[in-house]
Amino acid sequence: MVFSTKMKAYLLRKLTKKHSVDFDIKNAKNILFLRYDRIGDMVITTSVFRELKRVYPHIKIYVLASKKNKDVLINNPYVDKIIINYKNNIFGDLSSLLKLRKQKIDVCVEFDHSVVPHAIIRLRIINPKKIISVAKDGRYGVSGDELIMYDYYTEKHQNTHFKNVWLGTLKPFGIEPESNKYDLFFSSSQEKSALNYLNQFPSKCKVGINLEGAVKGKKIQNTELEQICKGIKQANDNVQIIILTAPNNLQSVSQLVEEIGLEYVVPSYKTKTILDVAALIKNLDIIITPDTSIVHIASAFDKPIVTIHEKNQDSFQLFSPTSSLNKTVFSTKNNTIDGFDVEKVVEFSNELIKEIS
Repeated sequence: MVFSTKMKAYLLRKLTKKHSVDFDIKNAKNILFLRYDRIGDMVITTSVFRELKRVYPHIKIYVLASKKNKDVLINNPYVDKIIINYKNNIFGDLSSLLKLRKQKIDVCVEFDHSVVPHAIIRLRIINPKKIISVAKDGRYGVSGDELIMYDYYTEKHQNTHFKNVWLGTLKPFGIEPESNKYDLFFSSSQEKSALNYLNQFPSKCKVGINLEGAVKGKKIQNTELEQICKGIKQANDNVQIIILTAPNNLQSVSQLVEEIGLEYVVPSYKTKTILDVAALIKNLDIIITPDTSIVHIASAFDKPIVTIHEKNQDSFQLFSPTSSLNKTVFSTKNNTIDGFDVEKVVEFSNELIKEIS
């Protein structure tokens, strides 16, 4: 069934009518965070869980995660329960949503910065006592202010990094964050695997290159990779370049490395989860990557990083790297890194290598 914009606006206003509940959120026993989207978004949000537990250690923190980003929370001591949003549609997840409803959730925190119908429907099914969200842009003919089911909105600040926007959801609890750093907790065996692999290259400056992001258009092409590797090696003889891999692309990356035929360029070992990748990144010296979750994972460990970003400056302000040493090369186009300045990536990489040497 196709609804007109006018009908969508009418239904959204009806769906978001206020169900008044007299409840002080500072007395909450549990909080459910809706974060069933991307890996990088979950990484950035980890500071919210930590800061909430710091002030309210008794509160149970539940996270509705996606199948894609759930592994970010493995071993996280601040998260009490992870609920998987397997189907990523209302009907497919109805059973888990009804179970959450039966648990009588005190507070839900939702992070969408525009009007998102499927998030609103999920909140209605879960039926928490109070709902916190970020300030919303209008959509479907409905402004964010008209969604009166939301009890608290964060303040909206232009050019503010999402790490601070999302930490703003803690303001109704009276929490002033002590830190906005991200948290990742891999196991000792995962770190041991990373160190065993890297011990092949003693006394080398280890440069990790991530080739692509999940979004189409964010990929370093083969010829660009070869130019970057040669440019770094030319200025730094004592360098080892490691191409990061995911479980689904080890074979293709290994084939690419073989085709390039440079003895100082190798694929990483086989990783099974994003935390395996995180363990490796923590023990590298420099990261080069398009704008994707790897930016935020590297930032979690304050690794020097060169980011390749699309032209869109607004997007960059929201998701920029937070490592103390970071440099960014911008494409000349929106929604893609095609045509980025390879020489500038080489220049910035060499500057960072010199700075940490």
